[in-house]
Amino acid sequence: LVQAHTHLCQTLCRGSADDLPLLEWLRERVWPYEAALDERAMRAAVQLAVAELIHGGTTAILDMGTVHESDALFDELARSGLRAVAGKAMMDDGEGVPARLRETTRSSLDASDALAARWVRPGGRLGYAYAPRFVLSCTEELMREVAARRVAGARVHTHASEQRAEIALVRERFGKDNVAWLDGIGIGGDRVALAHCVHVTSEEQKILAARGTHVVHCPSSNLKLASGIAPIPELLAAGVSVALGADGAPCNNNLDAFLELRLAALLHKPRAGAQAMDAWTTLELATRGGARALGLGDVIGSLEVGKCADVIVVELAAPHLVPVVDPAATLVYGAHASDVRDVIVDGHVLLRNRELTSECGLDLEGVLARGREEGQRIAARLT
Repeated sequence: LVQAHTHLCQTLCRGSADDLPLLEWLRERVWPYEAALDERAMRAAVQLAVAELIHGGTTAILDMGTVHESDALFDELARSGLRAVAGKAMMDDGEGVPARLRETTRSSLDASDALAARWVRPGGRLGYAYAPRFVLSCTEELMREVAARRVAGARVHTHASEQRAEIALVRERFGKDNVAWLDGIGIGGDRVALAHCVHVTSEEQKILAARGTHVVHCPSSNLKLASGIAPIPELLAAGVSVALGADGAPCNNNLDAFLELRLAALLHKPRAGAQAMDAWTTLELATRGGARALGLGDVIGSLEVGKCADVIVVELAAPHLVPVVDPAATLVYGAHASDVRDVIVDGHVLLRNRELTSECGLDLEGVLARGREEGQRIAARLT
């Protein structure tokens, strides 16, 4: 399973930012938390998230970090054995942004360029995606510089059209809808993944399809933040490439790909009909769709000769999985993250018989202890 939108750095904020709409959630809880993170807390957050992801059968992610401590993020990903395309969050503008998260345009670009050069190797498990947080936290100059890097071959990962209040502010600032404005400055196409796209106009849907821009559907997050329900059946019908993601722990509150699979399949049926988002279609979003969003469609996403050995084994002996009539339906409608028995990434066994192996470099008890300790320490700094 591939999750194409995560925030591993936010894991220690789980349960601390509940029941708020997007802009208040960011300004009152998530941004202050991210500003308080130091290297020790970042490492604990990433380790905790990676342990959860591997136990739940996620083998690859597209992740957006925060503005700082990005080397710690990449170092932990490198140690973990997980496959990841990641990038530091880029923020040089925005209302309510804490001082530690506000960058200059030049420093944001320089830091991102340096991270990409430092951590990405041809054929390696780690890739880089420039990650301007969203239109309202970035200057137009920064977004245009990121667009220029996309033209030169870089990947881009950002949020777009998540909530109506956000879209109204973008219209007020630029006189255009969110996705349309991004596409107009060059942030669109096969090397771009836009998280959410809950409120996109019919014209924007056509733009997404024509450009080959990837949309990442995050159903739990969109429900919990009261953002709405993205028009996924319509996007698919228009030819848009769609992937799935759990988003971050403060807006989910877990990183369970199986939960996102089930929600993505069920959420649209009352409006679009019982045959909308059938099991095979939905499973495609979490496998090949995710691989395409990471720029790895030729490398992972399906079991084929010549592709990397990213494989999970799901135990089918539990009562809720018997009998198996259609394997896709069993996985999408019935399976739980706890049914995952083994996880292999790039031929390396990271989970065997539901236990993390030495190849992932994580001791679960230690990870949990550090998560509790660092979570309490960061929470104390915010009170």
